Amino acid sequence: MGTVSHLHPIRVRTAWISDVHLGFRGCSADLLLDFLRSVECDQLYLVGDIFDVWNMKKGLYWPQAHNNVIRTVLGKAKHGTRVVYIPGNHDEVFRDFDGMLFGNVEIRREAVHETRDGERLLVLHGDEFDSVMQCSPWLARLGSHAYDALLYLNGWVNRLRRRLGLGYWSLAGYLKHRVKNAVNYISDFEQVVVHEARRREGDGIVCGHIHHAEISEFDGVRYLNCGDWVESHTALVEHHNGQIELLHWRELLAQRDAGLLTAPKAVAS
Repeated sequence: MGTVSHLHPIRVRTAWISDVHLGFRGCSADLLLDFLRSVECDQLYLVGDIFDVWNMKKGLYWPQAHNNVIRTVLGKAKHGTRVVYIPGNHDEVFRDFDGMLFGNVEIRREAVHETRDGERLLVLHGDEFDSVMQCSPWLARLGSHAYDALLYLNGWVNRLRRRLGLGYWSLAGYLKHRVKNAVNYISDFEQVVVHEARRREGDGIVCGHIHHAEISEFDGVRYLNCGDWVESHTALVEHHNGQIELLHWRELLAQRDAGLLTAPKAVAS
């Protein structure tokens, strides 16, 4: 998308983003840049698959907007924001640097975040609880290629929709909600990661991986999924009053451009 004027800064205690997939043509780097420049936070968690090393092995794709994302994140780290980078499966090569500091960015295999209200939230990418990833890595990579093809088709669909004056629509997101196996996969994933948070006596878990943004609760344990910046363009934020909300950034910008927003407000989750 083209350059857009920024909303008034959103000042929050914490922000979480995941599944950016820099180095992949489907990455919505311009939308992410607008989010990063519009949000001021004390802590920023990068919850895995920030880089798509899998895709870069097939051929380098790295436009200026992807550089700008990195520069903006490093700028935040330089000017007082605590930035924690937790690599995922697509950027797992960086897991070898667990515990190290690069440009004021902490690299961690996982983290525990304490909210304003004293809740302990386990923060990790989530691929370690994906049965397909653990049992059939080759099938996971095959699925990744199929997903790339689906996103390519999604691009053509949305180009046609723009010509018809229609808004953005996610074909992949639609199929996730309609195909029984996909729905079961998401449900199983949620149950497994919540079980892990409970096992560690945590109050909740923040993750990514499955590109399905969600805030929910299972038997007193909070499940918080950041979503992604390929399809859903979502982020989690913790406000200074302790409330955690899910921001759908593309929807917020569309509302603002239509004159429905004068200041950023979180979409109810």
